[in-house]
Amino acid sequence: MATTAFSTKDRILGAAEELFAQFGFAGTSLRQVTSRADVNIAAVNYHFGSKENLVNEVFRRRMDEMSARRLERLAKAVEQQPGELEPVLAAFVEPALSLALDRHGGAAFIRVIARAYAEKNDSLRKFLSDQYGHVPREFAKAIAGCLPDLPKEQLYWRLDFLSGALTYAMADFGMIKRPAGTTEAAHRERAARELIRFAAAGFTS
Repeated sequence: MATTAFSTKDRILGAAEELFAQFGFAGTSLRQVTSRADVNIAAVNYHFGSKENLVNEVFRRRMDEMSARRLERLAKAVEQQPGELEPVLAAFVEPALSLALDRHGGAAFIRVIARAYAEKNDSLRKFLSDQYGHVPREFAKAIAGCLPDLPKEQLYWRLDFLSGALTYAMADFGMIKRPAGTTEAAHRERAARELIRFAAAGFTS
């Protein structure tokens, strides 16, 4: 029974993620979600209660794991390479780019993130800030430890710009396309290396 309940909830989340990626949050109805997931509206209400909560849970499903990996990598970087900036930046960048390679909906979720940037959804922004705002704060603290002379305001500006560049890199929407004969994983690794170097230069300028 638990397995059935889990698979139903997961099916709803997967359907919602695909539809939000395609049509946006406002442009997706619960009826579309139930049709795509092959469930009735009662199942959505049982598991999520509301469309707003369904949106939040689509993010939580991906963000919980990514945030945990980022913080785990950050703790190792600070412990094993104290005072070095690039390992801290790698802990921020690499788990996010690896999410884009997730074959189980990772690409759809990247488009969902883009929708979150494009659509003004105050309740979603509050949810993300409340649930995950501690992650950039931890990174800001670690970067400040590497660059004690960098003013706090500039640090947060630069971290904000890094987040924007990272989202762009995750979407793989830029001028540089994956060369023929290069695997997706190798292309993402190269993107990570270049972004980390770029960010390090920006933070230390």
